[in-house]
Amino acid sequence: MASERSSGKSGDMELGRFLHARRTQTTPDQVGLTVGTGLRRTPGLRREEVATLAGISIDYYVRLERGKETRPGPSVLDALARALRLDDAEHQHLRELAARAARYAPEPPPPPGRTVRPHLKLVLETLRPGPAYVISRSMDLLAWNPGGLALYAGLADWPARQRNLARYLFLHPTARTLFPDWEYQVRGCVARLRAQAGIDPDAPDLTSLVGELLLKSPDFAQLWERYDVGGRKKTQKTFHHPQVGVLTLTGQSMVLEDTPGQRLGVYTAEPGTPDHDAVLLLDMIVPDPTGAEAAEPEQQHRAQP
Repeated sequence: MASERSSGKSGDMELGRFLHARRTQTTPDQVGLTVGTGLRRTPGLRREEVATLAGISIDYYVRLERGKETRPGPSVLDALARALRLDDAEHQHLRELAARAARYAPEPPPPPGRTVRPHLKLVLETLRPGPAYVISRSMDLLAWNPGGLALYAGLADWPARQRNLARYLFLHPTARTLFPDWEYQVRGCVARLRAQAGIDPDAPDLTSLVGELLLKSPDFAQLWERYDVGGRKKTQKTFHHPQVGVLTLTGQSMVLEDTPGQRLGVYTAEPGTPDHDAVLLLDMIVPDPTGAEAAEPEQQHRAQP
């Protein structure tokens, strides 16, 4: 891993992987191409079709996919984005991968720390009874208030070091019944992890989680192969909670200042509604009052669920 990082090889290949994934998932109909009735052996677009649509040579495009060409200019990237019908998030990801492959971007910093500042724990307490938590870029649950942990039914049964929202979605038996739109939730989860791992493919915090989920979850492996990095997010989520019933909450996620890689997640409900009553119940059922995984020794939580 270290040699790949220093040579830029991982970044070179990640650009090609992304182009390949997007090409194989873009159909001729989507780009206005008329194809014959014969059998196409290639899923999605052929390399020569992408090259033609982007106005570049076939050889140049092949070199991009194989990681042998690492310095496509802005105009080439924009042309490829148009040819592959990339949305804004995917277009930006393509630029970031190209910058990494071309070594325009600086070497990524060490993985962000897991320590949550004391004032953020106070913020979580102040937000009660609204469920709230702090997560890392790899979706580890780093700190929480009672409702923030209880909302994900059964998550409190796992040791604090194992509590990760991606791991929960794919490996916890309650997740598929908690979310009536589980397929939508997991697609967004994988897209977020894919975007993070694409620009820092050797980061230990990301590779460890991804490796585990690839091994344990065929659903995750299938979505990971698609290489989706964008998509709209719902502001409202419905939970079929086994202890408080069905509730629909408005969610908000925000980047925290001076805490690289950490985000605050908050859920709210209109006071006086049944959803708010359910939130009040959530705030009372969590068995874990500490609100921070850092209270548990590092060495106690290496076993996976």
